[in-house]
Amino acid sequence: MHGSRTDRLRFYGAYAMTTLSSPTVHAASPPRTPWYIFAGFAASLVSIGLARFAYTPLLPALIDTGWFSASNVVFLAAANLAGYLLGALAGHPMARRLSSVGALRLMMVIVTLAFVACAWPLSVSWYFAWRLASGVAGGAIMVLAPGAILPHVPRDRRGIASGAIFLGIGVGIAGSGTIVPLLLQSGLRTTWLGLALIAAVLTATTWSAWPRGHAASVPDHGGQQAEPAAGLDRGVVLLYAQYGLMAMALVPTMVFLVDFVARGLGAGAHAGALFWVVYGGGAIMGPPVYGWLADHLGARRALRVALIAQAIAVAVMAYASNLIGLAMATAVIGTFPPGIVPLALARLHERIHAHHRHGQAWSRATISFATCQAIAGYAYSAVFAASGGAHRLMFGIAVGCLLLALGSELVFSEAWVARSRKPGL
Repeated sequence: MHGSRTDRLRFYGAYAMTTLSSPTVHAASPPRTPWYIFAGFAASLVSIGLARFAYTPLLPALIDTGWFSASNVVFLAAANLAGYLLGALAGHPMARRLSSVGALRLMMVIVTLAFVACAWPLSVSWYFAWRLASGVAGGAIMVLAPGAILPHVPRDRRGIASGAIFLGIGVGIAGSGTIVPLLLQSGLRTTWLGLALIAAVLTATTWSAWPRGHAASVPDHGGQQAEPAAGLDRGVVLLYAQYGLMAMALVPTMVFLVDFVARGLGAGAHAGALFWVVYGGGAIMGPPVYGWLADHLGARRALRVALIAQAIAVAVMAYASNLIGLAMATAVIGTFPPGIVPLALARLHERIHAHHRHGQAWSRATISFATCQAIAGYAYSAVFAASGGAHRLMFGIAVGCLLLALGSELVFSEAWVARSRKPGL
């Protein structure tokens, strides 16, 4: 069983390395492009896939071993989301001081140190500082990694390339449901140090794999028109709002899924853990599938397909009780947190072609996502407490957010979006 998990991880690492290995891609992109993709894959795996999502299966152990009280554990969980927002805001200022690659390397080191520090529960403030720091690293990497890598990739392959980069988030989520329980058999401290070892190995392996300089020589085979003058792009502003709504929609299952199955349905902790593994399996599939859809349908149509599928799946969580149906819905929902990243990137690439403006727009999109996610985390917790633990109410609110995002897609036509340039961006 352990061997099969190792084989799966090797397979997904190989996918990230070889996604762009076809003759078409190599003919138009630098020979080191697969290494750039692998560096981004490793960064998203460590800084978000493990640094954020590995904390979820550690919650019961942190409480049961007496390291922290239940209220403090929830408080510490929110620290990572707050740090993510700070990192999204600080990413480009850091890059201006250190260079993008220097900042990315530093963030990988910080996440590794945070894992080591969390092996010793010296105090709540100690833990809060390091959980916050790991969130800052995740936010900064999310903002900087696409801008460092995707200019080296032909435009018509950037959807699947970004899918390969953010496949790391899905692999990290899956690993949090498989590797973490195995490490916990040796204790909490060993678990944190084991995660630190994984982060250190990936940091060292990718140290020289990041791109150097800019990639102005990569040709555009997509046939897009020249970049219009800078202005307020309606399509981009619409994406900011949609990305924020999607952030609000993914929080309930991300936070309450295990508790919903274990206590809400009375299925027990073991069933809750199995559902988290199913969620992780969906997360692995999300980036490559959504990236492929963006390349073949166009980002806007792919976004509509994703929103419809998610609204149906979350509605199943809100109203159904059959465990098999809920497990299938969980797999679909799991594709969403990492899968919407390549979709959002692809949509920005459709609207903005200039590299420097694309980086600014992606930073704003990430800030929108992080802000809405942090606010939603506290809001859902408050509603959950006030409602006496009504999990399905949380899922119903998430469906509403998805329908709002989908409605905005249907209400605002492509013609309206095309009339999008006004001064003031």
